[in-house]
Amino acid sequence: MRTNLATIVSAGLLLIAVPCFGSPRARHSAANTHATVRNSAGRYSHATVRAVAHHESTPGMAPERATEIQSALIKSGYMTGEPTGTWDSQSAAAMQKLQGDNGWQTKITPDSRALIKLGLGPQQPN
Repeated sequence: MRTNLATIVSAGLLLIAVPCFGSPRARHSAANTHATVRNSAGRYSHATVRAVAHHESTPGMAPERATEIQSALIKSGYMTGEPTGTWDSQSAAAMQKLQGDNGWQTKITPDSRALIKLGLGPQQPN
């Protein structure tokens, strides 16, 4: 009788646990994502931060920086035409192509490694 009771309890627990692991998670919009951040006391907490979808223009990018990156992409053969100073879908696609060709992530642009490869990373004093 004990074996049957243990089997029934185990089966019941398994049936309860399976839906927890198999249920799809709620999807967040591209505008909101969760991140672990460190507060001023040095403790970590979860926070909702604004994120930019990879296909949208990068907010806050200065036109001068966009022109600089576009010029480097044109020089490297990943873009054609003239730099516009606006980070548009053509610029993002060219950056994603560069990143993909190098085996880097392509969802967030521009990637720091790609900027360094284009010669636009941090400058070291000689």
